[in-house]
Amino acid sequence: MRGIGSASVAAIAIGLVCTPAAAQQTPAPVDVQRATPVQTDAGGQSADAAGGTITQADPQSAAAAGQDTPAEDIVITGSRITTGGFTAPTPTTIIDSAAIAANAQPNVFTTIAQLPSLQGSTGTSVGTFSTSSGQQGLSSFSLRGVGAIRTLTLLDGQRVVGANVTGVPDISLFPQLLIKRVDVVNGGASASYGSDAVGGVVNFITDTRFKGIRGNVQGGITTYGDDEQVLVQLAAGTSALNDRLHLIASTEYAHEEGVGGGDFGIGLAGGRDWFRQSTLINRNVVNDGSPQYLFRDFAQPYNYTKYGLITAGPLQGIAFDQGGNPFQFNYGSNGVPARDAAGNVNGCYPGFCLGGDLSGNVDAGRTLQSKIQRVNSYGRIGFDFAPNGEIYATANIGQVKTSNQPVGGQNRPNLTIQCANPFVPALVQAACATAGITNFQYGTSNAALGSTQVFTDRRQYRFVAGAKGRQPVAGSEWSYDIYYEHGTNYSNIDVNNILLSNRFNQAINATTLNGAIVCANAVARANGCQPLNIFGGNPSQAALSYIMPENGPRQRTRQTQDVISLNFSGSPFSSWAGPVSVAFGGEFRHEFYTVRADPYGAGFANTPADAAYPADPTLLAGGNNWYAGNYKNGNGAYSVKEAFVEADLPLINSDLAGRANVNGAVRVTDYSTSGTVWAWKIGGTWDLPLDGLRVRGVTSRDVRAPNLSELFAAPVTTTLPGFFDPFRNVNVLAIQNTIGNRNLTPEIARNTTLGIAFSGSKALPGLSLSVDYYKIKITDVISSLGAADIVNLCFQNIAPETCGAFNLNNNAGPNFINVQAFNLASIETDGFDIEASYRWQRPLGLPGSLTLRALATNIRSFVTDTGLPGTIPVDSAGANIGNTPDWKWLAVQTYATDDFSLLVQERWFSDGVLGHQYVECTTGCPVSTNNRPTIDTNFIPGAFYMDVGGTYNLTSAMTAYFKVDNVFNRDPARSPYFVNPALYDVLGRVYRAGVRFKF
Repeated sequence: MRGIGSASVAAIAIGLVCTPAAAQQTPAPVDVQRATPVQTDAGGQSADAAGGTITQADPQSAAAAGQDTPAEDIVITGSRITTGGFTAPTPTTIIDSAAIAANAQPNVFTTIAQLPSLQGSTGTSVGTFSTSSGQQGLSSFSLRGVGAIRTLTLLDGQRVVGANVTGVPDISLFPQLLIKRVDVVNGGASASYGSDAVGGVVNFITDTRFKGIRGNVQGGITTYGDDEQVLVQLAAGTSALNDRLHLIASTEYAHEEGVGGGDFGIGLAGGRDWFRQSTLINRNVVNDGSPQYLFRDFAQPYNYTKYGLITAGPLQGIAFDQGGNPFQFNYGSNGVPARDAAGNVNGCYPGFCLGGDLSGNVDAGRTLQSKIQRVNSYGRIGFDFAPNGEIYATANIGQVKTSNQPVGGQNRPNLTIQCANPFVPALVQAACATAGITNFQYGTSNAALGSTQVFTDRRQYRFVAGAKGRQPVAGSEWSYDIYYEHGTNYSNIDVNNILLSNRFNQAINATTLNGAIVCANAVARANGCQPLNIFGGNPSQAALSYIMPENGPRQRTRQTQDVISLNFSGSPFSSWAGPVSVAFGGEFRHEFYTVRADPYGAGFANTPADAAYPADPTLLAGGNNWYAGNYKNGNGAYSVKEAFVEADLPLINSDLAGRANVNGAVRVTDYSTSGTVWAWKIGGTWDLPLDGLRVRGVTSRDVRAPNLSELFAAPVTTTLPGFFDPFRNVNVLAIQNTIGNRNLTPEIARNTTLGIAFSGSKALPGLSLSVDYYKIKITDVISSLGAADIVNLCFQNIAPETCGAFNLNNNAGPNFINVQAFNLASIETDGFDIEASYRWQRPLGLPGSLTLRALATNIRSFVTDTGLPGTIPVDSAGANIGNTPDWKWLAVQTYATDDFSLLVQERWFSDGVLGHQYVECTTGCPVSTNNRPTIDTNFIPGAFYMDVGGTYNLTSAMTAYFKVDNVFNRDPARSPYFVNPALYDVLGRVYRAGVRFKF
């Protein structure tokens, strides 16, 4: 069973794969105990080796999952205590290698992210709609919905250099074939592991004593014939010098083609037909008895079209086809242009009509899943310098490349075009003369310019050297773990096919000079300006090269992390109930980053001269020249010094009263940026004298310090092309500048968990039931107001202090909104984790075993308080436009024999709402307010997905397998924000098949 990772507790499995080693034996009866992470002496029963396990950890589960290491060396992530017999109170889920294999995903991240307690994790289908975020294709976990920045991800219990300035690592860069198990700590662990462990910890444990050769070849494709997938993995391990020298290496290549953007209008990639351009329309009327907000399908903005539309004045409603020919636009809703200066359309809603000509809508162009290519290599050398001591070194070098299309076209509403522009068709020029006007308002999605593409390239170089083992000290044995880690991550972002706003403005302002059409501005002409015909879809190549140069926005980021860590654990003495265990240690960590951007985005004065970006006096010297992707220069660093102590005191150990212990820890941390902060935890477990019943509880004070991005953010600029200006009641082009704040202080969290578990009963063998209640309250939350909130709070005079953060009518430069982080918010969430498992050997007399398993998380509340005057807390539990549905569960049924296995898996989350702040009504509505707006439909359905899979042992060393995800090809629910890939499957049915081998 080496390397299979079976567990002795009943498991909630994501998948089932019958590996050759497992297939040669019949799994033993299961001892189900959804209890707590523990370390114990070897022993216990074996559970479902064929199927793999996801367990809510127990002592024997840890030992079984770590078969290649003596049981007394097993460290379960919920605690730093490693001595035998210890039971920690923090719930920890263990996913073994067989469960990971059974789910047959091209990235292990997807398998772990399916756990119900993980909400809001990012990946290749999340974060694809932004040009400037730099998070495209970044795989990172979020526990309890509190965000990836509040979830600590470790590799072999050690920190990993961030793949983004937020500090979160990219799971895609981990050595996936050597993963022996994954520990998911569902609760605060800052006292044991330090900053960021507010929501919990995800710890990947590698097989450090692997011997032999292991490989996997897998392919996949969707039912629409896209997102073609190839995965090739190979690992090898050996030993020498009488089994004292251990060498391990792995390499892998993965390619997912992704699902790109569709066409303009409502046509998605691959012929997917679920997109309906659903939109939340603001009527801007709050007191007429009707709802202020309307949730409508097939909404059509009336301030731009695919190839151009005159949007206001006497010529309003004249649109242009691809050839530049004028025609009368079909507004839908029987809309009739008012032909006034404001651009209203009679019969339509503010900003939108329903139906009509939908061809100009840009949302269908969004990438549904980023293209991703991973190349990863890992090596480890270890030498046993003593029977219980090892020195080792590891190297992990990996690269992840992704690309995506944020949206279709490059939308530009509210342009002013001169009637005398020689590109204006003669019929329109004549209409201008008849109407007595010299210019008109114009809007276009710029379909003729093509769509922007964002490319990211992340490279990680991570090296670790350390020593670990056990050593007798003063009559008792102590464990030690000392390591130094240095990691460097390089992140490159390149944006292609994107316009320079000022050059675009100069190019569309054309005139005739000496019989030739040229740019009207002489300075622009002298610097290469080429006139652009934006009427229709036939711009000249010279004009395209001028407004969209070959070298687009770029960002080059380097992050480094250096860590020195020392940890010791032992049992120096015993109490009346057993050995008293103690762990203590310290850590020093230094984080640094620097980022450099192109001069057109960052500004000429801030960036060295670059021949690829020649100076141009028509561009803004301070930067922000790109339509989007205006990256900035920056750098920052901080250091952390910390020390901790943890102790476990047995209280009860008798047949009459059962077994109980108290566990506590305290950590002091000194940040170079924000000073000293304390974290602590106190809890315990009690195995009742009732057969199979255990209770546990823990409460803790956890911390998250501001990261490099929040402290020293290079100003990130995002273009908001249709930003609504409530002061003038118009949509404007605005720039959002996100900047850092060096005065931030750590967030403080209080975590409490109480649980009860029934398992391992002699009367009910094979049955496991458990319930845990959790509550998290985070204060001094580092958060930023959205651009719209900043403007609206000023407009409504709720928070006048925000008025200085923006200018939407800026004659001296681009309109802007400055967004900055502050310790101003709080988050409070609570809910239940519920798990059940039953294992049936030889069901109905058939060979093999049948296992039924389920995990569920209920979020009772998830309340965010912005801390701003005039606002009220918002409960987003059950708001299905986010990532925290009321209920989320995962259920698996597996049947396994010595020759084959079958798996059926269900994923489900409950119906929800757009937001609990809304008052749903259709008539007789109360006055709509900022805190309690009225809406006609406040419902977003949940979803049910079924997956099936199976394996067949071709030989004793080779297993073929298949997996079908989303068997019923369930479409995502309609959403006013395009789609929510954090909850809904946006790809449809996916087929995967492959072969695994091990020698």
